[in-house]
Amino acid sequence: MMMHPSYKEMITKINKDQDIDEAPLVTSRYSIVIAAAKRARQLIAGEEPYITGMEGEKPLSVAVQEIYEGKVHILRDDEQTENAKIAESIADMED
Repeated sequence: MMMHPSYKEMITKINKDQDIDEAPLVTSRYSIVIAAAKRARQLIAGEEPYITGMEGEKPLSVAVQEIYEGKVHILRDDEQTENAKIAESIADMED
């Protein structure tokens, strides 16, 4: 089974708006998987999706699409660890 968008597409899109001098935010699928899993758990717990048109889809599919569309962001930990954390972007929610 193939994931859409692909990991490569997601990594490129997530890193595209960074400063050229900054290290890429996401360099592996691991960060995307962790972020999508955390967001999917939030959706399962009752949080509302930030995107429409995905009614009936599995929470993980919704989470991946939210990340791809920039509605949910992957942020660096203060300690620069491998783990990613999820943060809501108020500005994106207003779009």
